[in-house]
Amino acid sequence: MFETQSISLIVGLGNPGAEYERTRHNIGFMAIDRLATSWSISLGKEKRFYGIFGEGRRSSRLASSGKIRLLKPTTYMNVSGQSVRACADWFKGNPENILVIYDDMDLPLGKLRLRPSGSAGGHNGMKSIISHLGTQNFPRLRLGIGRGGKADSADNNTAIASKANQNVTNHVLGGFSATENKVLPEILNLAESTVTSILADGLEKAMSLHNSRSIDF
Repeated sequence: MFETQSISLIVGLGNPGAEYERTRHNIGFMAIDRLATSWSISLGKEKRFYGIFGEGRRSSRLASSGKIRLLKPTTYMNVSGQSVRACADWFKGNPENILVIYDDMDLPLGKLRLRPSGSAGGHNGMKSIISHLGTQNFPRLRLGIGRGGKADSADNNTAIASKANQNVTNHVLGGFSATENKVLPEILNLAESTVTSILADGLEKAMSLHNSRSIDF
């Protein structure tokens, strides 16, 4: 059972560098930036944690005045766990107190899914975090980015697989379309609302309130 206000560290996944800044794979970074702005938490480079980090008091709207910490690993996606583990160890945090926000191709854009635990589901950033923490029992908020177009037909299975993998890479590392960018602020608002609900009401209630919500476009 997850208790109300049990989350002390919120991690958003993405890749560092201007070339990745507005890509689909960086929607976790975007969510952290939104939370930092809304909660007036300053973010800056923190070498100890291999990332961009900030901490501050939770919003006065929430029941607790305890500190909340925000982290964007700058180790590149595939080794995000190094950053998360360093931060967790420094503050002596437990995995169940860490919320990870990241992109999910299995959900359409505008849809999110909050869960208390689970596998990496093929996401390399989550694979790294699970490996470094030694457990998959930590909450996560998946933000849908959809799958984009399907691979073209090919002469053999190897070519089909290669084309499909290239399409996946192009999709996740590609920027949002003009139409998608119009609704992106609403998607980030929904993510912020979900995180605020976790802190104020607890994980189970937040799941019941927000897992059925979506942004249509």
